[in-house]
Amino acid sequence: MKSTQCYHCGDSCDDKYVKFDEKQFCCNGCKTVYEIFSENDLTCYYDFQENPGAVPTEIQGKYDFLEQEEIVKKLLDFSDANTQIVTLYIPHIHCSSCIWVLENLHKLKPEISSSQVNFTKKQVRVTFNLENISLKEIVLLLSAIGYEPYISLEDYEGGKKAVDRSLIYKLGLAGFAFGNVMFLSFPEYFEVDGFWIEKYKNVFRWLMFFFSLPVVFYAGKDYFVSAFKGLRSKILNIDVPIALGISVLFIRSTVEIIFDLGTGFFDSLTGLVFFLLLGKFFQQKTYNFLSFERDYKSYFPIAVTRIRNSKEENVPIYDVEKGDRLLIRNEELIPVDGILINGNAAIDYSFVTGEAVPVEKKSGDKLFAGGKQLSGVIEMEVLASVSQSYLTQLWSNDVFNKENKSPFKTITDTISKNFTIAVLSIAILATVYWLFIDSNKALNVFTAVLIIACPCAIALAAPFTLGNMLRIFGKQKFYLKNATVVEQLAKIDTVIFDKTGTLTTNKESKILYEGEALNLVEEKFLKSTLRASNHPLSRTLYNKFHKIETQPITNYKEVVGKGIEANFDTTNLKLGSASFVNNNDEKSTLDTAVHISFNDVYKGKYIFKNAYRKGVKQLFNSLNKNYNLAVVSGDNEGEKEYLQHFLPSGTDLLFNQKPENKLDVVANLQKQGKKTAMIGDGLNDAGALAQSDVGIALSENINVFSPACDGILDASKFYKIETFLKASKKAIKIIKYCFILSLCYNVIGLYFAVTGQLMPVIAAILMPLSSISIVVFTTISTNLLGTKIK
Repeated sequence: MKSTQCYHCGDSCDDKYVKFDEKQFCCNGCKTVYEIFSENDLTCYYDFQENPGAVPTEIQGKYDFLEQEEIVKKLLDFSDANTQIVTLYIPHIHCSSCIWVLENLHKLKPEISSSQVNFTKKQVRVTFNLENISLKEIVLLLSAIGYEPYISLEDYEGGKKAVDRSLIYKLGLAGFAFGNVMFLSFPEYFEVDGFWIEKYKNVFRWLMFFFSLPVVFYAGKDYFVSAFKGLRSKILNIDVPIALGISVLFIRSTVEIIFDLGTGFFDSLTGLVFFLLLGKFFQQKTYNFLSFERDYKSYFPIAVTRIRNSKEENVPIYDVEKGDRLLIRNEELIPVDGILINGNAAIDYSFVTGEAVPVEKKSGDKLFAGGKQLSGVIEMEVLASVSQSYLTQLWSNDVFNKENKSPFKTITDTISKNFTIAVLSIAILATVYWLFIDSNKALNVFTAVLIIACPCAIALAAPFTLGNMLRIFGKQKFYLKNATVVEQLAKIDTVIFDKTGTLTTNKESKILYEGEALNLVEEKFLKSTLRASNHPLSRTLYNKFHKIETQPITNYKEVVGKGIEANFDTTNLKLGSASFVNNNDEKSTLDTAVHISFNDVYKGKYIFKNAYRKGVKQLFNSLNKNYNLAVVSGDNEGEKEYLQHFLPSGTDLLFNQKPENKLDVVANLQKQGKKTAMIGDGLNDAGALAQSDVGIALSENINVFSPACDGILDASKFYKIETFLKASKKAIKIIKYCFILSLCYNVIGLYFAVTGQLMPVIAAILMPLSSISIVVFTTISTNLLGTKIK
């Protein structure tokens, strides 16, 4: 049977399709989107890419909360009498067609002034007037054409985050000053005399002085603040010698031009600050659009539907109180703890417990916050406000308080302390020596030592190396929170994995059949029955029979939590639990299975096995050589025996672990002196991810929810975990090689400085050259390392 492809979204239309305008569509939703585009002369949408669209979802009542002025104000980027601007996150943006249609929203709704897409961040910025069109209408329009926005409580509670551009301003100012000071210094470099010396020498020198003022007191201010805080805490960080070097350069240069002793070192001063800021900018720029501090607010609804006096009303989540009755629609998340009042509940708690199989609930059962309803509409009574729910308590754990997490001492901080002590000692000893030999040279020697030994190369080595590693890792879909995480990765000796969703994937379900083989007619009956059910196991099993045709059912009955019964003329089919199909001989097992009987004659069962990601075995065998390994799962022990044979011996396997148990496992290993990396997904791993030295969230889609973590790894790159760990260790080696180069440079420079032979022109040339050489070396080395990762 040949498959028909939907003209709009590309999905298969095996069973039925809707024909319109000589084109086939999988559903009326896709046909409607095509009609909307046709009526508005936007069919060019399909010229950019075949089947670029998505099937629009049913969202009736979902965005009624956008009628509340208080919530709308929080979501707007800008608002005045005539213009409102909102930035909406659109997960479905994926190609040029998406960009084109989203930037032509004004053709669909003339009330929209303009719309602009940020493809990298999957955002659309819409400009409109609230008097002509509401935010709810815009959201409904986007949803109708298959681009439903993602709006979360985080957007409402925190508003839009301001962009900090101060570093860009400082870098631009330092670069401008550096270029001009170098230009003004040329006559001094080449010892031009005559007209220039007599007329403009002092003018140029004072111009250099004024150019340096904003560099020292604005662009370089953070180094002085950091040095002061370090000294106040009795810590000699890398910013102490930097601040000292900048101070000596500025004071010495200012004294020289005031008393007409020379041109000073303003070129070296502005160049030093510029290169330092350039390294910091390079480090911060990389993937700063990703949010790594997400918690439950990132995916909780902004508002919920409350039933009061038999009327439905949308209220902000924080207005929900104990005793309220809430309406939870299909696929919506449960925001608070409560009691199920009525409706069929199949709750997916995978974010909270790690269990992949939905939990069936009946009236009177307790529902926990964080679960997703998968089986129609339910009503529940609230037991506690959102601030008191189980999920909030999980995220209130002390481990999420950053002050409680032990600070990581970077390689730069470790070396800078010894470097600072050494430089100050050499400067003082050399000055004392020259006070007795030639007091006129004493001050020159003291300042020369501090200038030439200023640790610009050391300060640049780590930012440029680690910043480039962030970029390289990012290209491989491994996104780290900051450069420090690379150093922490290099120290890891223990790797802990979650099982469900980390080692396993829900995209490749493994279904095994045990029992008497089904004939073609029985398979047809089975598929037809499964087609009518919305149960997750039914949908998974239904997809297994994609080549089998279906037929009408004469009678259908689904018993929640037990199974399904259907009739086909004289044939009765039951599928579900062993007791439901009257298979009393079935022994109790830990496997998830769907049992089948025809006319009360038991046929067999379909066993659902976790599908493990490709490369899991090879990855564990490779990691086992250099790391301690553990698997910590919230699942039962159903696959423990399988994993014992599948994974290398010595791998610790822990099952039935609650979120707090996982956190304790990591904490106990750290007490033993282990450096741990936790790799998991979902909120049930959040505590362990935050507690570990490096927490990595594995995600099928990096733009959707990820818990608080140090890094996000695309699931398709799971097999490269060891490669990333090795690359981190090599990056630290590159930094150490830079320190060796810097040491050689400093030894040579200090020789000239201590012996009183260092001239201003030599210092002016050597300092930028040392910085540039470090940048070139780190860039080439890390790029070569990046080619090996690929």
